[in-house]
Amino acid sequence: MRFPCLHLPAALLVFLALAVPAHADQHYSNEVFFDTSLAAGSYPYSEGAITAPSTLALVDGKLPVTTEQYVSGPNALKLAWRSAPNGAWDARINVYRWRNRDTLWAGDTLYLWLWSEEGIAAADLPRIALVATERGGRLFGLDVAHTAPRPLADFSGAIPARRWTRVRIPLTSFKADSAEPFDPRRLGAVVFSQGAANGKAHTLYLDDLRIQADAGSATPPPAPARLRARGYERHVLLQWDGVADPDVAQYVVYRSLNGGAWKPVGVQRYGVSLYSDYLGDPHAKAAYKVSARTSALAESPPSNEADAATHPMSDDELLTMVQEASFRYYWDAAEPNSGMARESQPGDDDVIATGASGFGIMAMIVAAERGFITREQAVDRMLKITGFLARADRFHGAWPHFISGRTGRAVALFMIYDDGADLVETSFLMQGLLAARGYYTRDTPEERELRARITRLWEGVDWDWFRATARRDALYWHWSPNYGFHIANRLQGWNEVMIAYLLAIASPTHPSPPGIYRTGYTREGTGEPYGVPHDYYGIRLTQTYYPPTATSPGSPGPLFFTHYSYLGYDPRGVRDRYSNYFSSNRDQSRVSRKYAEANPGHFKGYGADSWGLTAVDGPDDEYHEYKPFLTDDGTLAPTGAVSAYAYTPAASLAAIRHWYRDLGAQLWDIYGFRDAFNEQVNWYSGIAMGLNQAPQAVMIENGRTGLVWRAFMSNPEIRRMQLAIGLVPDRD
Repeated sequence: MRFPCLHLPAALLVFLALAVPAHADQHYSNEVFFDTSLAAGSYPYSEGAITAPSTLALVDGKLPVTTEQYVSGPNALKLAWRSAPNGAWDARINVYRWRNRDTLWAGDTLYLWLWSEEGIAAADLPRIALVATERGGRLFGLDVAHTAPRPLADFSGAIPARRWTRVRIPLTSFKADSAEPFDPRRLGAVVFSQGAANGKAHTLYLDDLRIQADAGSATPPPAPARLRARGYERHVLLQWDGVADPDVAQYVVYRSLNGGAWKPVGVQRYGVSLYSDYLGDPHAKAAYKVSARTSALAESPPSNEADAATHPMSDDELLTMVQEASFRYYWDAAEPNSGMARESQPGDDDVIATGASGFGIMAMIVAAERGFITREQAVDRMLKITGFLARADRFHGAWPHFISGRTGRAVALFMIYDDGADLVETSFLMQGLLAARGYYTRDTPEERELRARITRLWEGVDWDWFRATARRDALYWHWSPNYGFHIANRLQGWNEVMIAYLLAIASPTHPSPPGIYRTGYTREGTGEPYGVPHDYYGIRLTQTYYPPTATSPGSPGPLFFTHYSYLGYDPRGVRDRYSNYFSSNRDQSRVSRKYAEANPGHFKGYGADSWGLTAVDGPDDEYHEYKPFLTDDGTLAPTGAVSAYAYTPAASLAAIRHWYRDLGAQLWDIYGFRDAFNEQVNWYSGIAMGLNQAPQAVMIENGRTGLVWRAFMSNPEIRRMQLAIGLVPDRD
């Protein structure tokens, strides 16, 4: 039985569906060094040191964050010091290097805004030095490319009282003082240090650090238009028509709360016309207006005003809210030429992630069914996506991991050998396409054409080509037209790749033999373990990623193993000789929650309502497979617990309630929950990832109605494949 479409008001459909995908990172990655801290209290990308008797205000070794004064709301950095004879202090602000961010700055001048309550004489200001920290720019953890410090006053003069002052600092005015040459285009850190040791206490606020070629336009840009506001339980979502003016650096959001005075409460980067204002109060009324401004603070007139009110929401409404927000990443932040999902935002606007796009296609099915967009809008987007995929680079029918949205060519993002086919990402994409073929079944010209296109794409993948070795007993992940199977990554074992085997065996045109499921995925005959049972917290797992040994407890693995292959493929009701994979995935989720309750690492925030280790970029901006018992630093990714809703609805809902109601000020954003967070070090990810938002929308829906599972399983090739590989009925 199909889930009935929610018939939302026409005005609401317009609110949710009219956003036009834009180049959201135009200024941000190449110009912004610091604008706001997502974490309250202290800035994670900073560090400080003190030699007594000098003093420097730090919070757990980080620079404090202040909400008293700011340029880019809602906060600024606070530098509070006392420089004493025979003492020293230094404070370092590092650039946030999110995924795929290339800090090759567009300009050659550092601009920053400074504020002092009492005013500071030039002689009392600290010194400033610069550090280049490109990847590989540290040796044994030490900086190898930096400058000698100079007095900040050389650039600022005295800082007047109670007035924001913009300071211009040419990067070429510093002298290199390191073994390696200092490249100002690779600036990675700004270091302030003790100046005159006069024993005086001073406080300086710093905000909106940018690296530009000029000071920015002094001409006010046009005003944003058609501001709309929609209230949820604890937040208000704003949307407006953006300004087509490259001089715009950011949008400024103003709010009047419960009839109070207007105040700037936040900023949004150019190219993004959404803003989530977390109020924390389920009984609030707020009015809003938005302006556009340049980096020189030349500000447009305000937009129209828009009002909204928050209100208590039921659990069902909370689930729908999370689904809608997660889906929005694939609608509002999509790459405009292809309609497909970008790897991350902020991030490289041109880089399409193939697997994430397959996940996004399934999120669009949810959106069409629940009325977030119309079915016609979803079909139109799907026709754009399938048209692009037919023109894009393919290698034996398989797509690369990353594709350029401008050209359709493969992007070898990871390494030189990754310039061809990626079978696993192709399987994630095809899982989404087949689910779409099973969902868009109406007898209209558009839906008939869409089904025909998907069938041609499906039939064009030569799955059997990827049995690379002479034994031809397994599938291999990558193939390059220049380097062949050089990467030689055999697909096997309990991980995210089951769907690749299922689709390879199900292929109507280039199938692999059913026996490859046993010799490849389950590794029979290789002597390597698969399906090693083990008990954790009294729960028997039939699958462990790292089997326990005499010296190690092993690990069930990260939770994305239980999501990626099962967004479309329904594991219920059948089993192989090792597992019923629905039951196994449910138990993996239960163990992950029990692990958070036990919290052997004593990390802040873990518990029955905050759990779910999976793979994600952590506080060091590096990708990690976070696994219970083996690799854990306090980092949680909401996609872990939220996407487990299909297996553990009550436990997942407990996490949703806690993260939204108690941590929403830092953890909730325009695309739903932020990618990851770590309360132990007060860190919240500033990006959204294509791989992580859609599973939340899709697996919540599978848990609520089974919609995407039914759509995918309706493809006749899938049922035939299950019989061919010997899956048997199982009522567990």
